[in-house]
Amino acid sequence: MRHGKKNNHLGRKTAHRKAMLANMACSLIEHKRINTTVAKAKALKQFVEPLVTKSKEDTTHNRRIVFSRLRQKDAVTELFRDVAVKVGDRPGGYTRIIKLGNRLGDNADMALIELVDYNETYNVGKATKKKSTRRSRGGAAASSAPALAAAAVKEEE
Repeated sequence: MRHGKKNNHLGRKTAHRKAMLANMACSLIEHKRINTTVAKAKALKQFVEPLVTKSKEDTTHNRRIVFSRLRQKDAVTELFRDVAVKVGDRPGGYTRIIKLGNRLGDNADMALIELVDYNETYNVGKATKKKSTRRSRGGAAASSAPALAAAAVKEEE
């Protein structure tokens, strides 16, 4: 039974799992999206979202906490400088997992995990609101009705 077991061990020892998640988080911060398995993507989401929340407040203490988890100075710098500015007004949910299907070799469930604010295709719709046009049905139907009636009369003759 796995009652109360919060994290997925991913078939690895503790040190290997922490190192792997740190490396994947650094890759996610650097490239803004990575392909991985669904299980690793879900574990990475739990790992990286608190770090992004910490990066919203740029203090020495928060930088040290994030560095202790990420272990790469360049990733910490980019997280605090670029990513934190872009997600500053978002209250959470910094990553998105998109399932891709199964891997060809071993049939593992694959997923794309990405930082939400860096995907331009999804954010375009929210930035430019589509203007809705209101047209009355009566006006369009009334204007076309006499033309249809005239055409029907001509066919009868």
